[in-house]
Amino acid sequence: MKNKIDLNGKNILVTGANGMIGKELVRILEEEYSPRNVRKIDLPDYDLRDRDDCKTICDGQEIVFHLAGIKGSPQRCMESPASFSVPMIQFNANMIEAAYDSNVDWFLYTSSVGVYHPAEVFEEDDVWKTFPSENDWYAGWAKRIGEMNVESYVKEYDWNKCSIVRPANVYGPNDNFGKWSMVVPSLIKKAMENKVLSVWGDGSPIRDLIYAEDVARGMIHMVENQVTEPVNLGSGNGVTIKEVADIISGYFNRKIEWDITKPMGDMKRLMSTERAESYGFKPKVSLEQGIIKTIQWYKENKNVLQ
Repeated sequence: MKNKIDLNGKNILVTGANGMIGKELVRILEEEYSPRNVRKIDLPDYDLRDRDDCKTICDGQEIVFHLAGIKGSPQRCMESPASFSVPMIQFNANMIEAAYDSNVDWFLYTSSVGVYHPAEVFEEDDVWKTFPSENDWYAGWAKRIGEMNVESYVKEYDWNKCSIVRPANVYGPNDNFGKWSMVVPSLIKKAMENKVLSVWGDGSPIRDLIYAEDVARGMIHMVENQVTEPVNLGSGNGVTIKEVADIISGYFNRKIEWDITKPMGDMKRLMSTERAESYGFKPKVSLEQGIIKTIQWYKENKNVLQ
């Protein structure tokens, strides 16, 4: 068994530090560990499309958590694919090269559930047997190319200091509640602003939802345990959109209206969590707990977000 990496006393870099997962990751590192320093990087502080900027931020770092990306709904990806996927490909290629050149102790790359083709259950080793879903076509390929870049450095340079994690559908405080929001923040915002909660589709699609804090803890766990094969970070529990809507509508006492004229996306997105569990990781926050925490955070911060 490999020795665990001790994050205490380390210089740690987090890209995407102002994002939903990034903020949780930084908070946990600063509150529960004693790193020498946590360097928090996000756009527009540095342009990760610029190789020199990436080399500057990686210089002197020992652990790199690379979370930076462009968050958005499948609709956004389809409407603005060049603005969405091309920068992500550049971010990832530059950060991987910079981390390798800086000889960091460990590098974590954040992939996505979007790399998978529709299936009964998403198994890590099945990714390259198929193409990404049409609903995640551009983002899915951008994330896959990032994974391939990591694996290329491992193969050519024997750089066995990398973890790849694939978070499921992530939600929580600091999520995007704007135009391109995903299902949980979108429904929370609608329920707060309207007497009737309008939901796209008929509520039957199944999703694997995981709270952002759990994802951050999963990332730390994989780095500490030097996990080098791709790992899903999900709940492993499929929930319907109707179940999600019921929790939110029940909290606000709202009636639900189903808009079956709107698209529903893939019918099922459920991750296998066997590999994560084999390394000793399981999420702790239940769906209802996580949604209520997210609602409470949004109620306290919605004026700031406007």
